[in-house]
Amino acid sequence: MIGLVMGKFYPPHAGHHALIRQAAAQCDEVVVVVVASVAESIPLEDRVAWLREEHAGERTVRIVGCRCDAPLDLTDDVVWRAHVAVVAAAARAAGAAAVDAVYSGEQYGAELAARLGAKHVRVVRDARSSTAVRRDLTATWDELAPATRAGLTTRFVVLGAESSGTTTVAAALASRLRDRGEVWARTACVSEYGREYTQLKWSREGGELDALVWNRDDFDLVAAEQTRAEELAARRGSPVLVCDTDAFATAIWERRYLGAAARTGPPWAERPAANVYLLTDHEDVPWHDDGLREGDLAIRAEMTGWFADALTAARRSWVLLTGSPAERVELALRTVDQVLTRRLAFSVPFTGPGFGSS
Repeated sequence: MIGLVMGKFYPPHAGHHALIRQAAAQCDEVVVVVVASVAESIPLEDRVAWLREEHAGERTVRIVGCRCDAPLDLTDDVVWRAHVAVVAAAARAAGAAAVDAVYSGEQYGAELAARLGAKHVRVVRDARSSTAVRRDLTATWDELAPATRAGLTTRFVVLGAESSGTTTVAAALASRLRDRGEVWARTACVSEYGREYTQLKWSREGGELDALVWNRDDFDLVAAEQTRAEELAARRGSPVLVCDTDAFATAIWERRYLGAAARTGPPWAERPAANVYLLTDHEDVPWHDDGLREGDLAIRAEMTGWFADALTAARRSWVLLTGSPAERVELALRTVDQVLTRRLAFSVPFTGPGFGSS
């Protein structure tokens, strides 16, 4: 038996996953159709990817996305036919030429099943809903699967030249957010793996720190581990993630150490990551040699320019942090709060007679 689960999944939450698993337990195969419209602010591709990650271990579940901007009106037969045509085509695209059962907790489920020539399996809806998530993302954060949380996490990366206060600002910013309590108490700060790797490389190869020989493989490894740690933290933390550097910044450090041999835009540097970059200015920060630094005041100033130019060329959003440590953290926090007013909000989906909001 082939089952169908259809919805906007805007965004997918625990209730959706339970519905899919119930259908999977009763069917030979389940096709999940994600229907998106132009009104919705979460891209269709993201919703499909989040569902696929959560159900990756369920081999009988196939997830496909489609777009439909027909009006929503359960009282209009012409509108019904327009929607059913899209859903049926999506099911065929997933390899289901016919559907035997439609699983739904919505009132339109029975009619959809009838029009697809399938039986309707009515599922009792629980209190969880996408509407509730959209209304208050922070209060419902734990109703989301890890992949969805990672996708909806707002990421702030602190980056800058050596001894410009990046680690200090990143740690302080995360601490200020954790002090807000509730879900914010889980705000993580991802440390800079490059420092840890430098220590490992130095202990392995010995000699003087400035005699270490760096190559592209080193930076590939650092970028991969930095990204892995970031993704793991995003799946476990709060709606905000603070990072002390990221893969994009690693490309600048490759330029610093490899010079002309550095790559222009290594593929891992193009990965969309931070929503906002916080660039720590080298001015007004005394040089401090912590034993792992090889630069000087001249290269520090030059690197600040490199970061600014690279961020601008890549069209990344960035804010220059200047002044005292307290002023820098305060500007970072104000930036976070301003961005969150938009990032925690969702656009209103289309509605119509008889349609819910799942």
